[in-house]
Amino acid sequence: MKKILYSPGEPSGIGPDLIIQLCRTTFWIDIEIPILCISDPKLLSKRASDLGKKITIKEISDISESKANRRNVIQIIHISDCRNLKYGKLYKSNAQYVLNNLKFGIDEALKNKKLALVTGPISKENIISINNAFSGHTEYIQQRTKSNEVLMLLASDQLKVALVTTHIPLKKVANKISKELVISKAITLNQGLKEKFKIKNPNIKLLGLNPHSGEGGKIGKEEIDILIPAVKELRKKKINISYPISADTAFTKKNLKETDAFLGMYHDQVLPVIKAISFGSAINITLGVPITRTSVDHGIALDISGTGKSDPSSLKEAIKTAKKII
Repeated sequence: MKKILYSPGEPSGIGPDLIIQLCRTTFWIDIEIPILCISDPKLLSKRASDLGKKITIKEISDISESKANRRNVIQIIHISDCRNLKYGKLYKSNAQYVLNNLKFGIDEALKNKKLALVTGPISKENIISINNAFSGHTEYIQQRTKSNEVLMLLASDQLKVALVTTHIPLKKVANKISKELVISKAITLNQGLKEKFKIKNPNIKLLGLNPHSGEGGKIGKEEIDILIPAVKELRKKKINISYPISADTAFTKKNLKETDAFLGMYHDQVLPVIKAISFGSAINITLGVPITRTSVDHGIALDISGTGKSDPSSLKEAIKTAKKII
């Protein structure tokens, strides 16, 4: 039986709020798949009380015990204690709690192909305070699943964007990009679009690194030295990918209509576009790993946690997409 594990992420943010709000809607029943929350029951109980939402928490000790969703009822698995139940501010004492829940979710998804992991927003800042090597959900999942390649894909009904580099300083991007990396990421993207979205021959647009894709080498040589040679090899592998195009004209209506996914060189080259177009309805999908993982497209929103103002739309989409994939 298909099931979904939800890791709410940073307890001081809106991750717990989202699942509390969602369990009180018709979506909770209509999704027709058990959703289990990895959480300290005290955290959800207090947050629901602060939100003025009446819910029932049903604690289970094993995923196999889970039942079909019931409205206003959240099934939870208690893996770790949340040290500080307050919200609106980060607490270093909660960082290990977030990691413990995430580890459990990844490991369970590895064991069971019919189990998907859906993640809420985390604070990288808080986790880095206890683990300097941490750089994000995607990279952590790659490490935990011992995957050779991993790709961050953000998707909505209007647009899909993927990244060659993820959470690294901008000054390091150019040195990080290589022909081998671009080829590897493009292959992972192409395969993911086929497997996860059932697209037979994906049309991929590759973005240049430099303004105007380098202007024939006048504004940087990366397109000539790295990206164009990578595209030539990818096309030999029958992958339908464009030569590097300028990011400032990539997302025209015509391109959006005919393109299945855009492969960008760095985080802020493509994420602002999809968030401008689809914020709240986009989701994050991890490709290249042996588990199904989707996530919300937003951050922890400390300023509105505990207020009831958070919007669970992105979590809904993440759950719906996870169900389709598994």
